[in-house]
Amino acid sequence: MYDTVSLADQALDDQKTLADLRMLADQTATLSPTGSPPQPEAPPREEPPPADFICPITTEVMSDPVMATDGHSYERKQIERWLATKSTSPMTGEALEHSILTPNHALRGRIREWQEAHH
Repeated sequence: MYDTVSLADQALDDQKTLADLRMLADQTATLSPTGSPPQPEAPPREEPPPADFICPITTEVMSDPVMATDGHSYERKQIERWLATKSTSPMTGEALEHSILTPNHALRGRIREWQEAHH
């Protein structure tokens, strides 16, 4: 025959065991699959722009790229400033045939698309 005191004691032990299991489950839920505490998520890495989007003079993304006769694209204001005192290519150092700059519409479009996707 069961003693009512021992049944009450057993019920209390069962409740304590259940509470301990719940606490353990809560602790384990916060662990990573390796069993260590979760690390804060690193902020998403910003994707660097493609190299051809960068002005060789400023080393910044161009907003108004133009092509010089050396075949390289530059930020318009920067290459105009360069050509105001020099007649050589900033990239090669060789003499430029002329100082006419051609807008690089295709590159400007690609830069804008990249900026919209990444900012």
